[in-house]
Amino acid sequence: TLPTRRLIQAIKTRAGPDNTVTIEATETATALLGDAIAANMFMLGMAYQFGGLPVSAEAVEKAIELNGQAVPMNVSAFRWGRRAAHDPDYVRRLVATSSNGDVRQPMSQTLDDVIARRAAFLADYQNKAYAERYSARIARLRAAEEETTPGSTAVTEAAARNLFKLMAIKDEYEVARLYTDGTFKRQLSAEFESYDRLEFHLAPPVLGRRDAAGHPRKSSFGPWMMPAFRILARLRGLRGTVFDVFGRTEERRMERRLLADYEGDLERIEAMLSPERMNAATALASVPALIRGYGHIKEASAEKAAQERARLIRRLEDGGEEDPVLKAAE
Repeated sequence: TLPTRRLIQAIKTRAGPDNTVTIEATETATALLGDAIAANMFMLGMAYQFGGLPVSAEAVEKAIELNGQAVPMNVSAFRWGRRAAHDPDYVRRLVATSSNGDVRQPMSQTLDDVIARRAAFLADYQNKAYAERYSARIARLRAAEEETTPGSTAVTEAAARNLFKLMAIKDEYEVARLYTDGTFKRQLSAEFESYDRLEFHLAPPVLGRRDAAGHPRKSSFGPWMMPAFRILARLRGLRGTVFDVFGRTEERRMERRLLADYEGDLERIEAMLSPERMNAATALASVPALIRGYGHIKEASAEKAAQERARLIRRLEDGGEEDPVLKAAE
């Protein structure tokens, strides 16, 4: 897992904030050109426009032509990268507007944006109290980081993203909500002029279907699932209560343990935070990023994350040593 936030912080420390530019290149390139692979050439265009390449733009575009692979897209990506460096606000506004005129949520640019967007999502995901629980936890950590290391936000940024990840698991209620909040309908309208029927492939734990290896098997469900989804989405208030039938599975119990452990880790970080422990604290706050997938895949990655968590807790308690990632980046 690439420690993106720590790398960016290392670059800012070495080059200075005024000489560091970041952008959501994959999201931007995909929105502008329809393919995430264009992100590399998009970033090359930005680097050129900022004076980071010792060759001319004409030479770069000629090299793209000689390479012969997706020439129009790569040339466009290079030019869009230049435009993003020259007029970033224009490009962000363009990306924020979808092709059918609907306005998307603006990309998170500041820590306040990151926190506010996730709190708003959690209010829809569960309720206002759930969102306030998230915001309050991050606010306490942010205050502690500012007090111990003025100007630093690395730990808070890691916590803001990873606490959200553990609080917003894609369980049965959330799948139902995402299918019925209007987004799925707009996607269908954008992709297809018409269609005969909808068919959903799901692996509800209540069915308990397993393959030979003991992994959940998906079943096919017809268009009648949409009304069922609407009902289930309205029942999300049952999540985590004694009436939550989905919450009794081993995976859901594991997810609740992970969240409880992580909130405990944030308490530990807040209490022990110091300039010498910043790297260890940021790494510990980033552990949930190691947990990926669903079912048995998620379980396996959670076990590996638990090992890394134990190591980082010891490192934090020992006072924190020099981070090799930061050392390499410098």
